[in-house]
Amino acid sequence: MPIGYVQIPVGVAGPLLLDGKEYSVPMATTEGCLVASTNRGCKAIHLSGGASSVLLRDAMTRAPVVRFGTAKRAAQLKLYLEDPANFEVVSTAFNKSSRFGRLQNIKCALAGKNLYMRFSCGTGDAMGMNMVSKGVQNVLDFLQSDFPDMDVLGISGNYCSDKKPAAVNWIEGRGKSVVCEAIIKGDVVRKVLKTKVETLVELNMLKNLTGSAMAGALGGFNAHASNIVSAIFIATGQDPAQNIESSHCITMMEPLNGGEDLHVSVTMPSIEVGTVGGGTQLASQSACLNLLGVKGACRETPGANARLLATIVAGSVLAGELSLMSAIAAGQLVQSHMQYNRANKDNVAAKVSS
Repeated sequence: MPIGYVQIPVGVAGPLLLDGKEYSVPMATTEGCLVASTNRGCKAIHLSGGASSVLLRDAMTRAPVVRFGTAKRAAQLKLYLEDPANFEVVSTAFNKSSRFGRLQNIKCALAGKNLYMRFSCGTGDAMGMNMVSKGVQNVLDFLQSDFPDMDVLGISGNYCSDKKPAAVNWIEGRGKSVVCEAIIKGDVVRKVLKTKVETLVELNMLKNLTGSAMAGALGGFNAHASNIVSAIFIATGQDPAQNIESSHCITMMEPLNGGEDLHVSVTMPSIEVGTVGGGTQLASQSACLNLLGVKGACRETPGANARLLATIVAGSVLAGELSLMSAIAAGQLVQSHMQYNRANKDNVAAKVSS
């Protein structure tokens, strides 16, 4: 029942120099300091020669839960699905409902007489939840002939795992798994980020690694990855709720060249993005995707636009991590928030009068 739109300010950070190309990154957020901070990180990366990224995996998942009369019978289906000899016939059933959805693997987990089957598949330029769900339904229908005693309890049994923090996503990945890294020159750390290499390395260890471990973090070994992920997701029409697993990130910092320079990286195993379908079709969100050069489907190489968007998200997170960690190390966090996040009375008055 649509009744209108809620306006959210959109800023642009960049240019982000990633894999030899520049990107102006749209960010929808009410936190003004976030865009400014990410922009500073982009500047530090650009002045140091840019960042590079590697995409490790690309597969959306869905995991139905089924029940049998006995655990032994449930185990029989587990063994059937994990037998390489049966993969071709199962994948044929899975793939028949989509031109782009292609089954990659099935990982099963048993809980008593209940079986959880985690299907992973490529989804082209779509985020792919609907695509993989249709494929899973095809397989469930196919299995009924050989396993008529299988009771399908739900198309999703939370072993996927969607919109929830889960170790399975952190370890196995979901959506796009990306690593992004950069070497920041020592003079850039001092002049742009206003801190020191050794100070950043120590703070990262004590905050992002040790501090997160003390808090019992699950995939949260970072300073504020979710800030950047959420802002880009909203601007580009992604599912904001998937920020939960898409923000899984571990930030690493190490000294290089005798402590003169800084190596920084973010590893993000479950970035869930698409450039077709859902909110990407809305005018403003479509314009933001077009700004990045990833609007719609890639005809030459299906899935290339969505994969590029995932690397841009990771690169932007890298920039955001660099800047926030530097602000904390330099003791500038509170000051910067007071400067950029407090409403200016003159600006507010102008908006009201207009």
